[in-house]
Amino acid sequence: MADNWVDGYTFTNNIRMHYVTNGEGRLMVLLHGFPEFWYSWRFQIGALGQHFKVVAPDLRGYNETDKPEGVENYKIEILLQDILGLIKNLGAEKAIVVGHDWGGALAWEFAKSFPEMTDRLIVLNCPPISVLQEEIAKNKVQARRSQYIFFFQQPQIPEQTMSANDYAMLKSTWRDMAIKKELWDDETVAKYVEALKLPALSCGINYYRASFQYPVRAKQRRLKVKCPTLVIWGEQDKALGKELTQYFPEIVDAPYTIKFIPEIGHWVQQEAPELVNSYILEFLQKGFP
Repeated sequence: MADNWVDGYTFTNNIRMHYVTNGEGRLMVLLHGFPEFWYSWRFQIGALGQHFKVVAPDLRGYNETDKPEGVENYKIEILLQDILGLIKNLGAEKAIVVGHDWGGALAWEFAKSFPEMTDRLIVLNCPPISVLQEEIAKNKVQARRSQYIFFFQQPQIPEQTMSANDYAMLKSTWRDMAIKKELWDDETVAKYVEALKLPALSCGINYYRASFQYPVRAKQRRLKVKCPTLVIWGEQDKALGKELTQYFPEIVDAPYTIKFIPEIGHWVQQEAPELVNSYILEFLQKGFP
C-alpha cells in the first residue's frame, strides 16, 4: 500500500467497516463490486486522492469488514445504511458516490434514496438492480449472461463449488471476465482470494440472494436520481450488455453523461485506469446549474 494511503475503521449500522483513504477535500466514496474489495480501486485512490478525500471501503461481508451471517443481513436497505453511516462518521454532509458492479448498484440506490447526501453520482458497468431484473425477464441474451445469478440463489452449492480445489473456480472468474488478462497475475489473484475466501465469499453471494428474496420496492424503483451523473461503460463486458444503458437517461432527472470504452470489459477501472480517471476528473470539474 502506498505510503500516504491510510487504513481506517468505523462502526456503522452495527458493523465494523474497514476502509483505505487518501487525500483531502470533498469526500469521494468508492464502492467495489463482486468478487472484489477495496483493492479494485488501487489505480484510482492515488490519482483521485490528489483532488479529493478518497475513501474506498470493504463493503459489508468483504475482506476486513464484519461478516454477519444470514441472507437477511444483505438487504439493499441495510447496505445503504452502511454507506450512510460511513459518510456521516467521516464528518461529511454529502459525498461523491462512485460504484462499480455491485457497488454501482448500491450507488444508484443511494443516490435515489439520499439525494441530499449525494454530491455527484458516478457508476461503472452496472445498472440499477430493478433494470437488470426486468431486462433478464425479457431479454434472452442478458438472461444467458446472468445465469450465474440464478446459480447463486441455491443454498451452499455456490460456496462449495467456487471454493473447491483451492478456490479454482473463483480464481478463474477474474481472468474469464478480463480483456487484459495480464492484469490478473498470480500475485494479484492471490490477494483477491485472501480477501474473498470463506466466509467472505458467502457474504458476497448473499447480496445476490437478498436482491431476489427482498426485491427493491416499487416506490423505490420509481425514484429518480437528482444529481449530475456520469456512467462509464466498458463495452466488452461479458456479464452486462451495453443495451442496459438505454434506460439510464429515464432514471436521472439531472445532467447526465455516459462514456463508452469499446475495447474494455467489466473490470473497467482496472483495465483502463488512466482513461477512467480522466473521465471522472473531467466530469467533476464541470459546473452544473
